[in-house]
Amino acid sequence: MRRPFCLVASLLIAVVPLANAKTLRWSSQGDYLTADPMAQNEILTNSINGHVYEGLLTRGKKLELLPALAVSWKQVSPTVWVFNLRKGVKWHDGSDFTADDVVFSIKRNQGPSSNFRVYGNAAGEPKKIDDHTVELTTKVPNPVMLQMLSNSVFIMNKAWCEKHKVEKSQDFTKQEESYAARNAMGTGPYVLVSRDPDVKSVFKKNPNWWGLKEKGYWDGNVDDIIYTPVKEPGTRMAALLAGNLDFVLDPSVQDVEKLKKDKDVKVYEGKENRIVFMGFDQARDELLYSNVKGKNPFKDKRVRQAFYQAIDVDAIHKTVMRGLSAPTAVNLPNPTIMGIPASMDKRYPYDVAAAKKLLTEAGYPNGFDLTIDCPNNRYINDEKICVAIAGMLAKIGVNAKVNAIPRSQYFPKAQRLEVSMYMLGWGGATTDAWFTLQPVLHSRNDKGDGDYNWGNYKDPVFDAMIEDITGDMDAKRRQETIIKAMKYHHDNIFHIPLHVQVIPWASRANVTVIHRADNWLQATWVTIK
Repeated sequence: MRRPFCLVASLLIAVVPLANAKTLRWSSQGDYLTADPMAQNEILTNSINGHVYEGLLTRGKKLELLPALAVSWKQVSPTVWVFNLRKGVKWHDGSDFTADDVVFSIKRNQGPSSNFRVYGNAAGEPKKIDDHTVELTTKVPNPVMLQMLSNSVFIMNKAWCEKHKVEKSQDFTKQEESYAARNAMGTGPYVLVSRDPDVKSVFKKNPNWWGLKEKGYWDGNVDDIIYTPVKEPGTRMAALLAGNLDFVLDPSVQDVEKLKKDKDVKVYEGKENRIVFMGFDQARDELLYSNVKGKNPFKDKRVRQAFYQAIDVDAIHKTVMRGLSAPTAVNLPNPTIMGIPASMDKRYPYDVAAAKKLLTEAGYPNGFDLTIDCPNNRYINDEKICVAIAGMLAKIGVNAKVNAIPRSQYFPKAQRLEVSMYMLGWGGATTDAWFTLQPVLHSRNDKGDGDYNWGNYKDPVFDAMIEDITGDMDAKRRQETIIKAMKYHHDNIFHIPLHVQVIPWASRANVTVIHRADNWLQATWVTIK
C-alpha cells in the first residue's frame, strides 16, 4: 500500500522527542527481512543485524579485515585454525561471551534452515579448547577462512537461543515466524529496542560495547537509530529535504544530480561490489508460467543465448540507470578486483536478428510466453529493469509478464525455486570469487552449495572447477582455475550478467557517513553536528 508523505512525515516527526542531535533517522525502500542473523543473506538485513550481532572478525572503513570477537588467530595446520576470543565481552543482557557461544553459533549456521550454511559448513567442525579459545577443523584447506568469518558467521548467545527455543535458524523460505525473527540479543554496538516490520525499528547504543575503547571502532556520536522503510522514492526524498530523515541509502537515480546542487544535502557515490543478473530455470522438464507444454526452453543453450542477445544493457545503463551502472559480461561482483582479465569482459553482442534466428533454430520461431519474477524494492530500479527487459524480449516474439513483488515475498518464492526467469544481485564486502562461485553458481546440495542457484542447473565439469578452487592454497593456480571457471560460465550462459551497481547515498549536510562498496551503513562511524 502506498503511504502518503504526510503520513510518513508525521511518523518520523513523532519519534523526534525520543532523540536529540545524536539520533540517526534513516530509510531505504524496504525493510530488513528478519532479526535472525542466519535466516536471510541479504545486505540490508546483514548490515542492520550487524549492529546487534558480531562475527569473529569484522570490516573496517576500507573493507579491511579487523579483529572483533576474536583478537587473534593462527592456522596451525592446513585444515586447523585456532581463534583466541576477546575477554570481558558482555552480551546485551550482561552475561559473559564465551567459546560455548561460538561453537553453538557455527553449528546453528550449519543447519538446514540457515541461509548462511555454505559458510558455516566451510568453517568446519568447531571445538571449545577453553572459555576463550576455539579450534576449527575443516575437511579441506580453506583459503578464505578469515574473509568468511567477517560478517558471514554471526555469533549468537547459546543460552538465549535455548531459552526462546530458537536453537535452529528461522526457515525464511517457508516464511516461518520465530522469536529470533523479531527479537535480538547480541554483543554489538547497538541494542534492538523495538521492531515493527515494514514500519519502524529502533536501536540504542550499547554502553558496554567493547569497541568503545578500541581505536577505529567507534568514531561517531550516534546514540539512537530509527530505521523507517519508505517504498516510494519521492516520499523518501521529500522527508530528507524536509529534515525528517538524516540519511537515505537509496535515493532515486533520477534525483541524484538535483540533490548534488542542494546545499542542505550531501551525496556519496561509488561502485558497489554487486553484480545484478538474470537467471533461468534450467532443471524442470516443463517451464512454470509458460504456454510451452512438456518442455523447458531454457534447457537449450540457444534459447538462453537468444535472451542474452535480445537484452540491450547499454539502453538499460543510459535510460533506466541514468548512467549509474557499469555493464559487464562477467557474473562476479567486482571482476577487476577478483582478477578477471579485461579481455574476458566482453558480452555477447546485442543483436535482435541473431536472437530471433537462435530461437527459430531451437524450435520457437514465434517465441513463447513466460513470467519474469523480480523484486520491486531491493536493487536500484529493479522493477524498471525487468519491465525494460520484457519490452526487449517482445522484439523476438517472447511475451514476458513481469511479476514484481516486495523483497519479503520475492526471496522466499525464489528460494523455493518457484521461478522461470528471475533477477538476483550478489555481492558484499568480500573480494574473492569463491563467495559467488560456491553459493550462487555451484549446483545445489544439502551443504548450502548453490543455495542461490535458483535456476537449479547441474554441470559436473563446472562443479569440479569450483571444488578445486575451494581447497587450493596455491594462489596462482587457484586464480587460473577461477578464470577458467568464469570462462566456462560465460560460454554456457548459465546466467545473463547485466551490470555492477553504482550506489548513491544521500544525507543531510550536517551528517557525515562512511560510504563503503558493500552498501553497508555503519552507524558507529556516523557523526551528526
